[in-house]
Amino acid sequence: QVQLVESGGGVVQAGGSLRLSCAASGGTFSRYVMGWFRQAPGKEREFVAAISRRSGGNFAYSDSVKGRFTISRDNAKATVYLQMNSLKPEDTAVYYCAADEAQWYDYVRHTQAPNYDYWGQGTQVTVSS
Repeated sequence: QVQLVESGGGVVQAGGSLRLSCAASGGTFSRYVMGWFRQAPGKEREFVAAISRRSGGNFAYSDSVKGRFTISRDNAKATVYLQMNSLKPEDTAVYYCAADEAQWYDYVRHTQAPNYDYWGQGTQVTVSS
């Protein structure tokens, strides 16, 4: 059983940056594909970014964050990060990290929330205009 704890959320002005962290415990972190999702009030949870397991050589990003957000992982620290730059008010949401036990065969799989096995409790990001 893997436990995930997000941190780093907060309030930032449009154009600013935040870095989210997600610390994992209770499993072999390097074995999991890691993803970030977000959910705004009244909206469904949506995919943000994913990174393959082990060395993390494969990535996927939603079109809405591509070029602004960067996902990375540090297996020694059992932590996945989401660097968010050029933030926009529409990025306001609760951000969740998730772990998927499956290998990275097809990036599409890792953009879909039901395919993830473990979830954190979320961290709020608010971008003011």
